[in-house]
Formats: sequence, C-alpha cells, structure tokens
Amino acid sequence: MEILCYTRQPKDDMIYGKRMAYSMHLAYRAQDGTFRPFHHNEGLLYAKAVEDSASGVLDARSMKNPWIFALKEGGYGVVSVRTMAEGEEDPDSEGCVLCFTSRDLVHYEEKGLCSLQEKGFIEEIRCAWEEEGQNYRVCWKTAREGWMEGRLAFGERPELVPGSLKRTDAPAIAAFSFGEEEIRDVEGILPGNTVEVTQAEGDYLLKKLLVPQCLGIELSAPGPFRDEEELKEVTAIASYSDGTKVERRIDWEKPQGKTVKGKVHQEHFLAPFAENRADPVCMYRDGKYYFIATNDADGNHTLYMRCADTLEGIVTARESLFLDSDTYPGIGGLLWAPEFHEVDGKLYVFHAATSGEFFHEESRVRRLREGGDPMCRQDWSEPVMVVKKDGSPLCEEGKVISLDMTVFSYEGKVYAMWSQRQFLPVDQGAWLYLAQINEKEPWKLLTDPVCIAKSEYGWENNHTYVVEGPYALYRGGKLMITYAAAAVDATYTVGLLKPRMGSDLLDPANWQKSNYPLMSSNSAEGQYGTGHNSYVTDENGLVWNFYHMREGVDGPRSSAARRVHFDIDGEPMLDVVEEADLPEKFRYVEARIG
Repeated sequence: MEILCYTRQPKDDMIYGKRMAYSMHLAYRAQDGTFRPFHHNEGLLYAKAVEDSASGVLDARSMKNPWIFALKEGGYGVVSVRTMAEGEEDPDSEGCVLCFTSRDLVHYEEKGLCSLQEKGFIEEIRCAWEEEGQNYRVCWKTAREGWMEGRLAFGERPELVPGSLKRTDAPAIAAFSFGEEEIRDVEGILPGNTVEVTQAEGDYLLKKLLVPQCLGIELSAPGPFRDEEELKEVTAIASYSDGTKVERRIDWEKPQGKTVKGKVHQEHFLAPFAENRADPVCMYRDGKYYFIATNDADGNHTLYMRCADTLEGIVTARESLFLDSDTYPGIGGLLWAPEFHEVDGKLYVFHAATSGEFFHEESRVRRLREGGDPMCRQDWSEPVMVVKKDGSPLCEEGKVISLDMTVFSYEGKVYAMWSQRQFLPVDQGAWLYLAQINEKEPWKLLTDPVCIAKSEYGWENNHTYVVEGPYALYRGGKLMITYAAAAVDATYTVGLLKPRMGSDLLDPANWQKSNYPLMSSNSAEGQYGTGHNSYVTDENGLVWNFYHMREGVDGPRSSAARRVHFDIDGEPMLDVVEEADLPEKFRYVEARIG
C-alpha cells in the first residue's frame, strides 16, 4: 500500500488553524488511484513545544515539509522542518531538521533536532536508505546555498556523518510527483512524499485510523429456539470493518406464530441532549443512572443532578439542586466539573469551587452519608478542600488553581489526577498532576504531586496551553486516561495517556501520550469543541462516552453522548457516530421458536 504524508493549508483559526495544519497528515492510495485521508484529514504527528528551563513556560512549535522513509532495520523515519507555532522560521532550528521514528506510522518518538549546517534555514528535506552505500542519504535546500547533501547516521540521536557534507546542483532523491486528480479528495493538501508499506501494515492503518463501519448483525445462536425464555438469552453480534465485534441486547416482540421479530437495542442521544451543561459525568449505581455537569446557564453558580432508570432516561429526567454558591462559607461561584467516584465503598463528588475570584479556584470533595439518597442535597456533606500530605492547601491561593480532579484505582492504591495552573509569577498553562490519596479520607494526598503531562503538541496548545479534564478507563487489563486540551472553545480536543502497566505511576517517564487527538471538531459533523469527557458502563456492558460540544463554533457548551468503540488495540475510538455504529438497516432481526 502506498502512504502519502502531507501538511495542510490552514483554514479559519477556529476550524483548522496553523497549529493543526502544520503537522504531518497521512493518506492512502485507494483502489481507484486517488489518495484518501486518514483520521478525518487531521494531523497524526506534531512537533513538541520547547520549555523554558527557568520559568517552565512552553513555547509551541509546528512543522512543515515532512518527509517519510523506510528504516533499514524496520519501521519508519520522518524528517521535517521545525517552525514556530504559526509557521514562522524557528531561530532554534536554524541549520537543523526535526527527526522522528515510528514502528507503524501511528506511534512516533521524537528524536530531536539534527544539525546539518551552521547557518541558514532549511526549507526542504529529503532522506532515503541507499543499499549501495549502506547509509542514509539526506538532501536539503536553503534559500541561500540551494541544495546540499550528506550522509545521515539515523540512530538514537540522528547526526550528519562528518565529512559527508557537499553542495549539489540537484537533489539525488526525487520528489513525489502527482496529478491533481490523485489528491482531489484531500482538502487543503500540501503533499510531501510517499512510502510503500506492507499489506499487514496498511491493513493496521486502515483499521486504526478510519472510522469503522458496521457490516452486519447476526444472532449469538442460530436457533430455532425452544421458547421465549430461551430467546431471552440470545443477543445480537455486530461485526465491524476493523474486524471487531460488539454484543448487543435485543428487545423482542411477542411471537407471531413461530416467528419472533426483535429490535437491536440502541440508546439514542440527540447531540446535544442538555444545553449549557459542560464537563458531563454519568454514573450507574444500584440499578439507576445519575448525571451531573457544570452549569453554564447561570455563570457556574449551581450544580444540578439527574436520575433515571435507563441511560436514555437521563435526557428527560428532572433536575435536583446538588450545590450552590450561597449555602456554604468559602464556596462561591465557578462551581466546575463535578464527578462521581466511589472510594472504599463510599460515594463522593469531586468538584472545583472558589472562595472568591477565579484565581482562588480549588478542588473539593463532598461525601454521601451512609444510606443517603444521591438526589437529596441534604444527604451530602459540606465540601472539603483537597490538601497535601502535610495538611496544607493543594495550591497557593491567588497564584495557582486546581480543578477537574478525577479518581481511579491501580494495583490496590487509589490515585487522584487533576489539572493545575500556575498564574504567578508567570503563567505556565495548565498541566496534569497525579498523587496517591488516602482512601479513607480521599481529600488528603499521601504523596507529593507529580506532573504527568503538559500541553506540548499543537492540538493541546491551540489558543491556550491547557491540558485538563482527565478521566480513567480500564479495558482488557489496561489503564487509559483521556483528557481535554487546548482552549475551551471550538478548538477543544481529547487526547490519550497510557502508563506502562506494572510500573510506578508517580514516575512521569512511565506515561506515554498519543501524538494526535482522539476527538475534535473534525470527529462528527456539526459538533465543535468536543471535550472534557467521561465514561459509564451500562447494564448491558457497553461503555458510553459523555462529553460536551458546541452546535456551531460559537454555540454554548452542551452535553452529548455516544457509545465507545474499542479498536484493534483495545483503545477507545470516540468518533464512531450512531449511524456508523448501528445503521438503521441492521437494527431489526428475526428468530424462530418451537
């Protein structure tokens, strides 16, 4: 299969600005000879920001003119021109190119800058392995010197082989030539070059980076069935184009003779289903579903909860006041991001609030009394502020804020992860922090906080340097954390963090971040700024993604939900909309009894 790498022409800054467009995208050559984009024509590889060692402030970077090539030992290399965030020349990259390696063109490792010459900004770069010389030939162009070439040692730290530098009239490595018809289906494309991948590698890319389509439904048993009781145990098995299968409940009708008709059960949510409700969280507990979210309708001065017997019932369930900014001393406005969490058998809601202004926002916890009704606000304790292991406040009021605290268990210990932003003496942006907590008193940390993730990539620092809204998801024995990134506007996205299982979670080196967002404004038509998501497993074992989005670029933050599809690696796919998940033509089945 032929794979094309490219960047894109930027569009309106809210739709697909420079920090998104100046990244490496991938497309594949289809059977009709044209190239088709992977992952919604969105970037898959981004340059990391540069961090100031003194202040900790990040300075975003982008890339242009990526070039992809096969590595001798297997896998792939990428070289590109690193730029400033908006595409301007990067003073730190003068005479250098940015290098990456990848085992499969989905997961990448940035190797850093490779110096090719002392002066002059590189405009184009090409690289390829040459069997004859048993080395990598690299060709590059600058505005002043024209084309140069040399030999590249592409190891752990790529570097130019000493003595190999020379000027050339024309590059020895040919550019990718294409016809306009070949790239007509890729909006805004600025083509790079192509590389051939094996059939197995191409199949992996198709399954990993395209939205899977439902191919059909079959019953879990062939039948005929003895009676209606036996039929109750029969489920529908949906098959998808990525090779995965999903088991679903069937709502059977009354038999008509020996034929029984049924409908494959599918919860339906309008997008959005709750206007002015952001950071949504849904919980299934004791046979009921509970829903809570940030209330944007009144300037974040109240939090309301819903309860229903079915997941879909959340849409029309009545709301009950959970918390306001008047009842308790020290709890003012900006009531943000409430989350249900059960710790040591007790139910808590973690949320953020401020004692006054924005710069005093802090994470807090409320506990449900033994035997209490979650819908009764009087059954919840007064909010308690989260504190460090020495009892001091988590953040220094007026200088640092904390919010979006979530909780999860790992190897017998309970952890909290949250977003924390230092504003003074300098604004560092929002970073994700992690600490072990006391399961008996989960508002108390047992360890010092450690920073796990920063807003390094263009999709994480678009308009502002923010990573926030973490939420844990277990699947197949693996812990995964999704989180929100960039500004809370139409550029909001969702990324993925994974720890090395069995490792020390409090060591940042044991965490790996996805190079590209799982969900963005490109994931579903008409849904902008998708982000700050959470998960609930329903009574049928299906996992649902609750998130907020905007109808239109400037619409209010509002709650939506869709089923989580798990890909061939067992990782969440958050862009499978209802029609792809279960098309109308596959929603009805028949069986025979007797």
